[in-house]
Amino acid sequence: MSERHSSQSATGAGQPHKGGFFSNLLFNIIIPVVILTKFSGETQLGPLWSIVVALAFPIGYGLWEMRLTGKVNGFSVLGVVSVILTGGISLLQLDPKYIAIKEAAIPGIIGLAVIVSQKSHRSLVKILIFNEQIIRIEKVHHALAERGKTGEFEKRMTVVTYIVACSFFLSSALNYLLAKIVLQSPPGTTAFSEELGRMTALSYPVIVIPSMVVLLGAIWYLFTQLKKLTGLPLEELMVDGSKEDR
Repeated sequence: MSERHSSQSATGAGQPHKGGFFSNLLFNIIIPVVILTKFSGETQLGPLWSIVVALAFPIGYGLWEMRLTGKVNGFSVLGVVSVILTGGISLLQLDPKYIAIKEAAIPGIIGLAVIVSQKSHRSLVKILIFNEQIIRIEKVHHALAERGKTGEFEKRMTVVTYIVACSFFLSSALNYLLAKIVLQSPPGTTAFSEELGRMTALSYPVIVIPSMVVLLGAIWYLFTQLKKLTGLPLEELMVDGSKEDR
């Protein structure tokens, strides 16, 4: 069964589906890394065109996914903007420090947005974690109201918000350090293209994994507090795909 058919079977016929983990990994990491590290020599694509071709894959994939879902995703937009900025800085042969600043700025902005949005109806934490695709929201609110724990729950959500924001601030710091350590050659050279590929390859183990550990810590804290405040087992609070949750 193909990836496309499997995805449609899981989400329902006619629904747009997002790319899976391996598709994201292939187009955003693997292909650009291979192009930058193996084809940036003067006898292949060269420093300039290797960057252009490598950046075309994540940009194209991000735009394709946005078109497929039929709506604008703020994180997808930031991802595409980030890639375009990296390409622009590289092609204009600006000082590599600007790439380090850009790498730190993107997750830093998201972290600030998480904190600023916490009291709004568009809270990023609620969009990311506390949503109807994961949790039975109405059942949670009903149980909290019955036990008089709504106010206490909001305090716990504030803690979750700051933990999630910290995951992005950690990513920001690690992004900056990685860029400063790896990018040492002048832009426009083969060595710089290879370093850009190396930085992209290292971003997952060095940046994504530690940030995901913090984010998972926020999810674990939220679930334990939900169980404690509602008095219900997680099995009754989590969406399991049954008809009751559809």
